[in-house]
Formats: sequence, C-alpha cells, structure tokens
Amino acid sequence: MKVSCRDLGTMDYKDCWDLQQSLFDAQIARKGAGPRPEAKTGEGPDNAGTILLVEHPPVYTLGKSGHAENLLVAREALEAMGAQFFHIDRGGDITFHGPGQLVCYPILDLERIGMGLREYIDALEEAVIRTVAEYGIAAGRIAGASGVWIDPEGRRPRKICAIGVRSSRYITMHGFALNVSTDLEWFTRINPCGFTDRGVTSIASETGLHPPMQEVKRTVIEVLSSVLRCKIATAL
Repeated sequence: MKVSCRDLGTMDYKDCWDLQQSLFDAQIARKGAGPRPEAKTGEGPDNAGTILLVEHPPVYTLGKSGHAENLLVAREALEAMGAQFFHIDRGGDITFHGPGQLVCYPILDLERIGMGLREYIDALEEAVIRTVAEYGIAAGRIAGASGVWIDPEGRRPRKICAIGVRSSRYITMHGFALNVSTDLEWFTRINPCGFTDRGVTSIASETGLHPPMQEVKRTVIEVLSSVLRCKIATAL
C-alpha cells in the first residue's frame, strides 16, 4: 500500500485545515464512488492517502469535546501575543502549535491500510516513541491519556507529543504534534490537553540538542512507513 507525503514548510493553520478538509472530502467521495473509484479519481487502488508535514505560526486549538476554561488567558490577549485560536473537530482538549513543532496530518483510508482506529492511534504513538528514541529519549504511554510522555510513571509526567484524530468511514484527519525545539512558554497559557498536574517538554528541552526539522521529518516518515505498513513516497 502506498501513501504520498507533502512537506508544507510553514503554513497558516486555517489554510492547512482547509487543505486537510479537501483531501479528507476527496477520500470520502472516492470511497463512495463504487468498487473502482480509482477510475474516476485517477488514483490507483493501492493508494491509501496523503501525509502532510508542517509547522504553524503560533495557534491554539480546542477539540470538539474540550473545555474552554483550559484556556487560561483571554483570546484578545492571545491575539496581542500574535497567536490565533480555533475550535476544531478533532478529539482531545486544548493544545498549542507553533514554530519548532513538527505537526503531522495523515489523511488516510484505514481500511486500505488494514487498521482499526485504536490500532492506528497506537501506531502514531509508536512512531513518535521510536523517533525520539533516536535522540536518546525514553518515552512511553499513559493509560487513558493519548499522546507520548516522558517519565510516564513518574510524579510529574511531561508530554512531548500531543495526538488528536478525527475519523469518518475510516478516513482520518488531524494527527500529532511533536515538540522539537518549541518555545514551551506558550503552553503556560493553557492547561495542555486539559491536564493541570502534568508538564510539557521537547526534544531540545530534554537533551539540549536542536536537531534540524528536516532531519526529524525524515525520521518520522521512515518510522511511520514501518508502523503503518505502507510505502510513503516523499522528496524529503
């Protein structure tokens, strides 16, 4: 099974959301087009979708079941700091996206890949766990709390990667946000992912390293190809 990859560089959140939605809608339409949708779309039967890689200017996003009180400052104050705010249709609560953070949006047909939604989310977490391990970071999971955590069994676990996914007819959108060299001060204006007793971290904060974003992107795609059991075509 094949998946394409697009490196968007830096893109405004709303523009990227619109791009995601167009790709998502095309996959849904393709799925409803009958037994040979590739004849109408021009895509082969072994194509499972697209992965977008991007950094955003500062923006806070609140999931569909999130709690507005987890935003700790007024939205006007965020705008004065140069940050945007969006209430969106993914799972999860509030999070931040900004420079130095790698955001990965897979728009995939899980039926073509041969995965259920829970296995898919596990695969995204596993991809991040393997990626940060390349930088000497031991990461893991916390039951009932999506994402990837450092010191998950400790007194104050800290999240290095947030995950939030939307799925309809086994087509996915949204994805994960890995803090590479993100300015963690932005997270002090929210209860990240709704938690008040857990911290946030980054590869740079944990190691003192500032790996090039393109290097991290290449590692993420290599590992995603393995955990999703598909060939990801990229020019990275």
